[in-house]
Amino acid sequence: MVWPFVYAPGERLSAAELTAARLDGDVVEVGESFMPADVVESPEIRAASLRPLVAHGLALTHESAAWVHGALPEPPTRHSVQRCTERRRNHVLDHRLHYRDLRLPPHETVHLGGMPVSSRVRTLCDLLRADAAAGEAPRRAAVAMLATFPDVLTEAYDSLAASGPLPFKRQALVWLETLRVRTM
Repeated sequence: MVWPFVYAPGERLSAAELTAARLDGDVVEVGESFMPADVVESPEIRAASLRPLVAHGLALTHESAAWVHGALPEPPTRHSVQRCTERRRNHVLDHRLHYRDLRLPPHETVHLGGMPVSSRVRTLCDLLRADAAAGEAPRRAAVAMLATFPDVLTEAYDSLAASGPLPFKRQALVWLETLRVRTM
């Protein structure tokens, strides 16, 4: 499916034509594609802009999902994707992707711009657990998600508490509980 406000190199226009249009100020870069300069950058456009990079059956997660949802101003250098289908991948993916093979459940996925993206709650939980795995306090992406979407705090805590055993779940729950107490 062609997204009307997203121009990927090679689909409707060549890379040279899109670059010339960018120099003329007609289009601007967004993710791996271009969009008209007078269009507002929305989560749908951000997600659709990554379609040339992300194969069918993969969902955007972690920092990539935070960028798509609008919490981060710039896309990450390396996009995070996770399998959202029953079948596992059996080929090498693009080197610009960080791939996780664990299946992302359908109820924790939203579709934006024709692309599966982890929900805001799942994105926050994943970011906090990744920060705990790195042995650090919540980093930029998790803090930005909480600042942009403060209403997901309680829902993220409840979702993580109700989930089964997960790596670094305890530390993420401690951080969420601390933040819940501060906001009350």
